Amino acid sequence: MRKFKVFNDFDKEEQWLERMASEGYQLESTYFGYKFRLVDPKEKKIKIDFRKFKHSADFLDYITLFEDSGWRHIAGSKYSGIQYFEKIDDQAIDDIFSDNVSKAKRYQRYAHSSLMLAIGNFPLIIFLYFTDIIDPVYLIRPSELYLTPGLWDKSGTSFWFSFIFETPFALLRGAAWTFIPLSVLFYLFFSYKANKRYIQSMIKK
Repeated sequence: MRKFKVFNDFDKEEQWLERMASEGYQLESTYFGYKFRLVDPKEKKIKIDFRKFKHSADFLDYITLFEDSGWRHIAGSKYSGIQYFEKIDDQAIDDIFSDNVSKAKRYQRYAHSSLMLAIGNFPLIIFLYFTDIIDPVYLIRPSELYLTPGLWDKSGTSFWFSFIFETPFALLRGAAWTFIPLSVLFYLFFSYKANKRYIQSMIKK
């Protein structure tokens, strides 16, 4: 089973995954949504960290450290950033973080990573704009996404047939040129929200 959800609060995401586990859905991966496999319902403790690694050896050491502490890595990669762990040792403590400061730092890392992704896409947006691949005029006049000659001069059945036929192609054209700008906005939004949660967590420590 696969589910599509978006979180900017790790605590709420952990609670949702724990609820899914209690209903018999074991998290397998987070590529293209959350992928679950059906298992026996069981109460589980799930925690999330945010870390990226340049070297596989460092990532393996990171996973091993948590396994030695009673936590199994269940999803995430050295590049993905978000790492998922479930408690497998009843004797282990109920959190992967030693204190509130280290727990808050995951939001700081997430905010910085999202900001870098947004900044990294700005040169691409400028390039696409100056090569006329991205044209802001479509935001003002989306009708220009329709390329059928004389479409807007037609009427009746002829208009509706042409309009309905071309609409999927117009949507694809719009999606193609808006994908990168919207991605930048999403990265900036997630960076802002993560930084806000980091500040809130540090105040509460």
